[in-house]
Amino acid sequence: MISYRLGVEDLADTRFALSPLNETVLSLRVLRDPGLFALHLPWRRSVLESLRGTAPDIGPLMSVVGDRLTLPDFLTPRPTSFAPSFEEELATVRRTPPALVRRDLTAVHAPGPLPDALRDATAPDDAPVAALRDTLCALLRQYWQLAVEPAWRRMRLLLEADMTYRARQLAVGGARLLFADMHPNLRWSDGVLSIDKMISHYDAQASGRGLLLVPSAFAHKPAPPVSAEEPPLLVYPSRGVATLWTPAPTPDAPALVSLLGATRARLLDLLGEPLPTVEIARRFRVTPSAVSQHLRVLHATGLVTRARDGRQVLYRRSPLGDRLTGPSAQYRVYRGGSHT
Repeated sequence: MISYRLGVEDLADTRFALSPLNETVLSLRVLRDPGLFALHLPWRRSVLESLRGTAPDIGPLMSVVGDRLTLPDFLTPRPTSFAPSFEEELATVRRTPPALVRRDLTAVHAPGPLPDALRDATAPDDAPVAALRDTLCALLRQYWQLAVEPAWRRMRLLLEADMTYRARQLAVGGARLLFADMHPNLRWSDGVLSIDKMISHYDAQASGRGLLLVPSAFAHKPAPPVSAEEPPLLVYPSRGVATLWTPAPTPDAPALVSLLGATRARLLDLLGEPLPTVEIARRFRVTPSAVSQHLRVLHATGLVTRARDGRQVLYRRSPLGDRLTGPSAQYRVYRGGSHT
């Protein structure tokens, strides 16, 4: 069990943060043991497919995950702001002293030996340990770009929604309500936050350092630092993860028509390629002025973009319009009848 003793000042300094690096490192456990992370199987299949062939060999990176799915603390540094960038956090890892790298990697794999890919961490001098740290950082960047960054926007929306919910719980019912439904392994009582079923065991005083809460899509249970020397931090499973990899619903053409009207829905469908007003009017068999009225509305709502090309203005569906019409954008609605 790990316990944090939180005083009044610590509760007043309870904050939330996002960590793209934390998510990247935690996701390695999904690749290592899919049985614990069934909700992430669609993501895992996609990543493994991308890793085949020309992708970097992440074997050394996978070696940092212990047999009990423990991870070295130095690869998951405490976020220094609400939403640091991946590069900012990776720079923190690069500054880790070799002694801490050696300590954390050894602790993760204890009592067994380090995997062959990490044997340099046992070197008595610092140069091989620093080189290993830098190699892991380089692999982490490549892995982030391939596996996590493409989904980060979606993940961030999920994590921020969880933080909004938790902040309301704290405002309405204090610490007791905040931790009540966070995870079955968490218990709050008399100023002590206890985390059960942990491999490490310590009882730490927050001592005015506060508590940082970091929601995670890839955490399957609460994860405080392995070392009691680290400031109080709790990575915890976010709400709503079951919806994360659910495919977006297929756009419904009649619903789009109901939302925009038949003419504007057809216009949005047509503008997968840049077209001038005159050409659109020709295809619709109406006057350019009639088309311009609809284009102004679609542009004002962000569904189309426009750019000047010589004497004419070209209109094209925006990314928002693409999402509204779907990947294929083949509604082709209301070909006959009035177009005005």
